[in-house]
Amino acid sequence: MRVLVVGSGGREHAIAHALRRSASVDELYAAPGNPGIGLVADTIPVSADDVQSLAEAAADLRIDLTVVGPELPLALGIGDLFAQRGLRLFGPNREAARLESSKVFAKEFCRRHGIPTADAEVAASAAEAEAAVERLGLPVVLKADGLAAGKGVIPVFDREGLEEALDVFFDQRRFGEAGDRVLVEAFLEGEELSYMVIADGRRALPLATSHDYKRLLDGGRGPNTGGMGSHSPAVLAPGTAKAVMEGIVVPTIQGMAAEGRPYRGVLYVGVMLTAEGPKVLEYNCRMGDPETQSILLRLESDLAVVLAAAADGRLPSGPLEWRREVAVCVVLASEGYPGSVRKGVPIEGIDDALGLPGVTVYQAGTAVEDGRLVTAGGRVLSVCGRGNGLEEAMATAYAGVERIRFDGMQYRRDIGRDSLERLKEMRGGE
Repeated sequence: MRVLVVGSGGREHAIAHALRRSASVDELYAAPGNPGIGLVADTIPVSADDVQSLAEAAADLRIDLTVVGPELPLALGIGDLFAQRGLRLFGPNREAARLESSKVFAKEFCRRHGIPTADAEVAASAAEAEAAVERLGLPVVLKADGLAAGKGVIPVFDREGLEEALDVFFDQRRFGEAGDRVLVEAFLEGEELSYMVIADGRRALPLATSHDYKRLLDGGRGPNTGGMGSHSPAVLAPGTAKAVMEGIVVPTIQGMAAEGRPYRGVLYVGVMLTAEGPKVLEYNCRMGDPETQSILLRLESDLAVVLAAAADGRLPSGPLEWRREVAVCVVLASEGYPGSVRKGVPIEGIDDALGLPGVTVYQAGTAVEDGRLVTAGGRVLSVCGRGNGLEEAMATAYAGVERIRFDGMQYRRDIGRDSLERLKEMRGGE
């Protein structure tokens, strides 16, 4: 099988790495890729948002399966374009991708199909947002309706925070057209879970569970980011995964089919495990980043075969196969992230990290300048460790982190710590 991966981040490096391990893959390409992806796939200089050129490249290269990593090409209709040209693509069409490209659509969809989620109102101005907050009460979460690279979400806990958030959305217009409408949502208390499935339009197979860390700083402090780390599997109470699957995922897949927009691709549900049960925080129409990095390290099934079957609407009936190991991912970010960052900073020590047993390093915001690997974005590397348990996987990942250096490097030092404590509590304090 000839496979093309669309995207250039750490998630796409992890996808390419898993596809390279697939026995069914003969040739692997990536567009545009990055220096790390270039070690496992042939990269072609086509941007992920240039969907017309991607279709032409897939046709010219006689690609059997295209796997889309980021959300933007899905929102731009790459699924529709490939279908028109008879090209097999793993990912939803534009209408199905509205679950992610419009927070308002997703909220209204949940209401139509009785899928549990937080109360919310839609605001198109600061005055409307303030009125919504008055009705819902603090705390709330303000979310840009459109795509904002994972950064269009601001939790608000007090009046001062509300004024700052309103300024960001409506005066600074930091999120541009994506913030023309803002979802004002009641704040949900509980534990957050990333739950992903592979869907073929009618049914879904769950991926391994994972837990991600969105805040920049240890202890869940600081601004929201695209994600600073993850581990797989998540530490869950018995029955949790089944409740999410039956109460959220199945009605979502069935609801999309009933509305004439069957969902094929990865469906990512951000779930809050509240005292009243699991509730939807958000939908994403692609694999999460950095959840993918820890999840796919544990996959034993042939990824290409499963994704091709889902694209064809015929998922296998049996479950996917997973290693029993735990995987932990720690994101190394540039100074200033999630704001503006300095680029072109030399990176050292990746080979040293890769020399450690159980360590894998995925590249994201990297480039090659004058023969040296340098930083080229906010999230630079995902350093992953595998182990026989969470504590061992954490130690392995952080041993890899210690070998890598670049000026301004920042990362969380507590990825997995809360879950480890919870695991010990569940085991009676062992």
